[in-house]
Amino acid sequence: MAPPIPLLAVRGSDGTSLLCGPPQCGQDSSFQRDSRPSRCVTFSRDGTLFGWCNGQRVSVVKCADGSVASSLDLPKTALLEFSPLNNILVTWQPYTKTQDSPQGEANLQLWELPSGRLIKALYQKKVDSWCPSWSEDEKICVRSVNNELHFFENNDFNSIANKLHMQKVSDFALSPGAQPNKVAIYVPGSKGAPSFVRLYQYPALGGVSAALANKSFFKADRASMQWNRKASAVLVTASTEVDKTGASYYGEQTLHYLGVNGETALVQLAKNGPIYDVAWSPNSTEFCVVYGFMPAKATVFNLKCDPVFDFGTGPRNAAYYSPQGHILVLAGFGNLRGQMEVWDVKKYKQVSKPQAPDATFFSWCPDGEHIVTATCSPRLRVSNGYKIWHYTGSVLHKQDAAAGSELWQVCWQSFPEGSFPERPIKYQAAPSELGTTQAAPTQAYRPPALRHLPATPSSKLHEDEPPQDLRAGLSGEKSLSKSALKNQRKREAKKAAKQDAKPDAEPTSVPAPVSNSQSEASSGDPEMDKRIKNLKKKLKAIEELKEQQVSGKVLQKNQLDKIQKEEQLLKELQELQIEQ
Repeated sequence: MAPPIPLLAVRGSDGTSLLCGPPQCGQDSSFQRDSRPSRCVTFSRDGTLFGWCNGQRVSVVKCADGSVASSLDLPKTALLEFSPLNNILVTWQPYTKTQDSPQGEANLQLWELPSGRLIKALYQKKVDSWCPSWSEDEKICVRSVNNELHFFENNDFNSIANKLHMQKVSDFALSPGAQPNKVAIYVPGSKGAPSFVRLYQYPALGGVSAALANKSFFKADRASMQWNRKASAVLVTASTEVDKTGASYYGEQTLHYLGVNGETALVQLAKNGPIYDVAWSPNSTEFCVVYGFMPAKATVFNLKCDPVFDFGTGPRNAAYYSPQGHILVLAGFGNLRGQMEVWDVKKYKQVSKPQAPDATFFSWCPDGEHIVTATCSPRLRVSNGYKIWHYTGSVLHKQDAAAGSELWQVCWQSFPEGSFPERPIKYQAAPSELGTTQAAPTQAYRPPALRHLPATPSSKLHEDEPPQDLRAGLSGEKSLSKSALKNQRKREAKKAAKQDAKPDAEPTSVPAPVSNSQSEASSGDPEMDKRIKNLKKKLKAIEELKEQQVSGKVLQKNQLDKIQKEEQLLKELQELQIEQ
């Protein structure tokens, strides 16, 4: 049976439409395009339902045939979400107060599908964490209320089954997967006390003793928590609004690891600077971190927080694993030029390096073969549009927004895990009428006076670090600490320098004044010894200037004059040594 073709939802100022994914890349004939501007669109988790609000009604249709599954008269709805099993539709509208209702109206509403019956209306003033979190079987639902976590069971929202109350629970993350469910909570520090993250297994929520893992840290104004797919570990990115050292405009970030087995660690990063992105691999055994001042580094770590592969440095600020986990894209969007690096994760070999300038959005297609990039408003109000790519760099479909209109959102249809098998990775660009955007190798600007000379590394603003495989067995440096590795490299450099100096130490007919290994015999006359020493020093400086000249460096006039005096200095030195 052939795998399904994912749909792509497109929302803009000229309405909402559904597009068939590659290879057709045409309008979905079963969906009737809505010409009214929509406030929000969303797919259900299994991809069978599609919902949107056009400022008049909330509509839900079946993706298979476009038939209406439900319709609700909710013109002010700003956000939509389906529960995992499509039993409930959650709608949210901005919280408002009126003279008739000074308390305000319940703006978070839970609707039964497909009947459209209102199950519960709740108050949710803030848009942050507006939607309740369900377990995949919908047996547990969690909601944050006034620094507490309220747990509901079996979609019964009339009674609270359990509560988790601490000093001030600021954020939480419910684990994916089947029972038993786990929850990670973040409590910010206050009055000199550190912030902390704890992991609990439902329903054991009683204090520190019941926690599966506990990690405390300072320098945290906020924290984001990410579970891996197997719900065995959490990555916590703690960040401050202001870097008190003044080193970074973006504040200060640290990355922490917590396992459900109780293990915790601080992830050691090899370069100072902000943490731009953290992404779990779908196999749940590795994660990728993009970090450091530009050009940023990207490194893959294992569950022991040891580096596995370093991608070197480059203009990047985001990492995206394919749904199957076999491809990793490192990209630089936003204020960067839109370069994408596509890597084969198993071989750690680069597949392609396309360019998506001005892109503000990136998303993998569920088939693991295609991606979409988009330039959306209000992030950028010009050059709006989207492109569908093959991961080898070929552009398969391109759609620019019409003049005077804006593109607001694009999103792929979701599918259950395992719907698309992993395919062998191709290195040859897929055929396309639009071609590829692989960037041609570029060089730094060099003035006309230097273009006839060979390029030198010193002409670069930044020294690019090459990729490095850090897996055990492939690199002997893997097990060494940073200081031991540094000392080892120093010893190797010193040994190499000694080997290079050995031929210079052999006696020749012409003295070798630049050799430091040559023993200096005393003449008994201090003045003569001093003159010989000065001559050797000048000759050594001349040798260094000649090496710089060979490498392509342009020398100043006084440096060229020094080189011209080499023969005179050698003759004078030879005469002094004969007099000895």
